[in-house]
Amino acid sequence: MAVATQSLEELCINSIRFLAIDAVEKAKSGHPGLPMGAAPMAFVLWNRIMRYNPKNPKWFNRDRFVLSAGHGCMLQYAMLYLTGYDSMTIEDIKQFRQWGSITPGHPENFETEGVEVTTGPLGQGIANAVGLAMAEAHLAAKFNKPDAKIVDHYTYVILGDGCNMEGVSGEACSLGGHLGLGKLIALYDDNHISIDGSTDLAFTEDVGKRFEAYGWHVQHVENGNTDLAGIQQAIEAAKAVTDKPSLIKVTTTIGYGSPNKANSHAVHGAALGGDEVTATRENLGWEYEPFVVPEDALKQFRQAVEQGATSEAEWNQTLADYQAKYPQEAAEFERITSGKLPTGWEKALPTYTPEDKALATRKHSEVTLNALAPVLPELIGGSADLAPSNLTILKVSSDFQKGQYENRNLRFGVREHGMGAISNGIALHGSGLVNYCATFLVFADYMRAAIRLSALSEAGVIYIMTHDSVALGEDGPTHQPVETIASLRAIPNLLVMRPADGNETSGAYKVAVENRKRPTLLALTRQGLPNLAGSSIENVTKGAYILSDSDGTPDIILIGTGSEVSLCVKAAEQLSSEGKKVRVVSMPCWELFDEQDETYRESVLPKAVTKRLVVEAASSFGWCRYYGSEGDMISIERFGASSPGGVAMEKFGYTVDNVVAKAKALLG
Repeated sequence: MAVATQSLEELCINSIRFLAIDAVEKAKSGHPGLPMGAAPMAFVLWNRIMRYNPKNPKWFNRDRFVLSAGHGCMLQYAMLYLTGYDSMTIEDIKQFRQWGSITPGHPENFETEGVEVTTGPLGQGIANAVGLAMAEAHLAAKFNKPDAKIVDHYTYVILGDGCNMEGVSGEACSLGGHLGLGKLIALYDDNHISIDGSTDLAFTEDVGKRFEAYGWHVQHVENGNTDLAGIQQAIEAAKAVTDKPSLIKVTTTIGYGSPNKANSHAVHGAALGGDEVTATRENLGWEYEPFVVPEDALKQFRQAVEQGATSEAEWNQTLADYQAKYPQEAAEFERITSGKLPTGWEKALPTYTPEDKALATRKHSEVTLNALAPVLPELIGGSADLAPSNLTILKVSSDFQKGQYENRNLRFGVREHGMGAISNGIALHGSGLVNYCATFLVFADYMRAAIRLSALSEAGVIYIMTHDSVALGEDGPTHQPVETIASLRAIPNLLVMRPADGNETSGAYKVAVENRKRPTLLALTRQGLPNLAGSSIENVTKGAYILSDSDGTPDIILIGTGSEVSLCVKAAEQLSSEGKKVRVVSMPCWELFDEQDETYRESVLPKAVTKRLVVEAASSFGWCRYYGSEGDMISIERFGASSPGGVAMEKFGYTVDNVVAKAKALLG
């Protein structure tokens, strides 16, 4: 086929393919097969369907696009370049997968304008998309009026066989179907190939029927390679179904156009190789040099710039009309979507004195959430079927359900993995929502990938994790976190907070709400804890602080977190009565303490005081950085045990007598 015979549509689609082929070939690394096969559906989406403005990637009412099959990211980078995003140049395409580039090996929202979410592990992206659609539905229900729709956009996804195999997608899509998210449209790149080879090695179910069972509207485009009209008609039909999310199964050929590697795993995750690139150019009649896009194709794609400006201008007029008719709602909409918190919101945070009733920090959390809910209308969240235990219900609101999207209590069901990934989507929507999700701390292992991606993609999700130690009791070692906190502290950019009482719980929420580009995880107790003299909201923001002290340089420093801080306080009182100089340091958050200046850190943990005892009902992993070579720790280096919580704590050494004995041993 000669170049002259190619239609404009073919030129555009092959431009996508060869940008991907050339970038992967230059990098000698990447996944060319998906972009080659999915180029037609991407062309239809970006050229005929989606509303977006390349010159303003953050325009609020843009349609969101998620490439859940993130390994095929050159598809998305090609579309960003071709449609005219200023930040994506041909030089950036040439730097695919190189150090410091904005074209990394998987899409990263914090690196690349136009990328909404970070999709690396398969299945996360489609789950993120459920969250994006939930955020859109919530704001639309909250702010739209019959005569003014200021929130009115779709979430489009391209996902692959691998995404559909991963369990997280099933969890999220099940919930999405239950909620009837009609503005979520997923195009399933049904190419039958994964890394091992043909998917029939392990994956033979009828995906369409599965999604129908989830409550999705399902269609099938049998020829996704050339049937552009069929793809477009299916998307338009999906948009017409307003009470269900839609899955469009688009059967494609992975590596379309490659004479020797198409429809095989050889084109999935490796460069084609020079000979096969040449053969593919000949097969598709592509006579252009690497990284060259035909002028006619580029002109066609760049129409998105004018169309996007028009779409945004029309929306701006809609917003102006809304502001005139509904000034109070408009002001609230602009505040929330700008990410600006209400002035003085932190004054709603509860404070406590030692005379106040001892409560579990999960109960303090409940009190704090419900104190904040009236002053933070953007606060929204829920639990993985554990709301009565996590205590996460907002009493000012009903449940977020199909047709009741204005409500703020999210019911995730027993779906921790999906809950975390959905929460990332909500956080990254650009809506300004402050969202939380909750489960038992030990079940953080179910959602570790999502928590890690929260930290990586700068999604300020608040993770509320209760039942934080062996003190939860009779449920036993399957439910008692021992190594969990240590493993979470190893995740960069995640704030792990273990508050000791009511004031520290309020302080943890202050940190969490203010950190919109950093997730926070609260580890909370089931058992009641006394409110401590010297604790405060402000002190928590420093990560660690002196809770009680002796006159002069201390002989020993007791360092505690969470429920063990009160043990340290009582032990210090006993040691002090025996003439020892004891300092008690509460350390609710390692990460925040490490970020303080050296002067402050030295004032709390002076290098000259080498006798230090850490008390935490968890693994000792990582604590040596604080207690040093002459210190020690009361820790748990095995799995827990089924017994009443108080008995478990006693058997593992969390008693005043044991803390005193360990301290005396250190002092010699």
